Amino acid sequence: MILNTGSRTDIPAFYSNWFYRRVEEEFVLVRNPYSPLQVTRYRISPEVVDCLVFCTKNPRPMFDKLDRLKAFHQYWYVTITPYGKEIEPFVPPVSQVIESFKWLSGKVGLSSIGWRYDPIFLYGPYTLDFHLKSFQSMAEALKGYTDNCVISFIDLYQKTKRNFPGIQAVSSKDRMTLGQAFAQIGRRYGITIRSCCEGTELEAFGIDCSGCLTQPILEKAAGGFLTPPRQKAAREGCSCLLGSDIGAYNTCGHGCLYCYANESMDLVRRNQALHDPKSPYLLGHGFPEDHITHGEQKSWFDGQLRLF
Repeated sequence: MILNTGSRTDIPAFYSNWFYRRVEEEFVLVRNPYSPLQVTRYRISPEVVDCLVFCTKNPRPMFDKLDRLKAFHQYWYVTITPYGKEIEPFVPPVSQVIESFKWLSGKVGLSSIGWRYDPIFLYGPYTLDFHLKSFQSMAEALKGYTDNCVISFIDLYQKTKRNFPGIQAVSSKDRMTLGQAFAQIGRRYGITIRSCCEGTELEAFGIDCSGCLTQPILEKAAGGFLTPPRQKAAREGCSCLLGSDIGAYNTCGHGCLYCYANESMDLVRRNQALHDPKSPYLLGHGFPEDHITHGEQKSWFDGQLRLF
């Protein structure tokens, strides 16, 4: 099975000590975000976890203890975007995240790391030309440290529209312009461009529109074939194996205006105050009313030989 840490919050950036303690104790308790008294207990062991998946804007807090994850296959997506503090107030500077990416790439290898340049939006100084120059500069800096980059355009969730007033969807014409240019830049630096939930309109430019955490990507990271059970798509157009997420909404401290996972930074701060690195729960502790069930976990590795 796949254990995902990054769809609801940024665990490496803000909860690394908690995560390493969960690995040490070999289990985690996860509240259902829509029914909080329903709790799932996941075992954290290489015997059942085929790959740990991380999505982060700042992997650096994980580095001093990264060797503790040697027994696990891993896949990391590190998001590096060119926005200023008015958009991403608590994200580290681009230069720092690029250096962190390079270090991490050297530790886990090209098959276990990807760059995310998303979400893309056009707003104020963030014009088409700005994105083209920024993407070119980042791709040049990351040459040899990654072989793929995921792009997607901003989705106008209700939370996003409330926290980011005035933001608009990117037009089809502008998406095509950016997609074509990014594909050309990617080829120049040996980086395959993938799109995330953007349909197939960018395929004409050589962009891989199959998804960002597909079975082939995770098989490459895990070093073997996987036979996952059928899964319901997380959203329309998504073909990824997102696995079981151990995060919690309204806990990411980056403060990005476009975030789909946070209602407000006031709520995030209140939740962060509940965090106890020693607790098996990301937020707070258990309640007498909690109904704890064991997650369905087994390895998806397929040991059969195959001919190509």
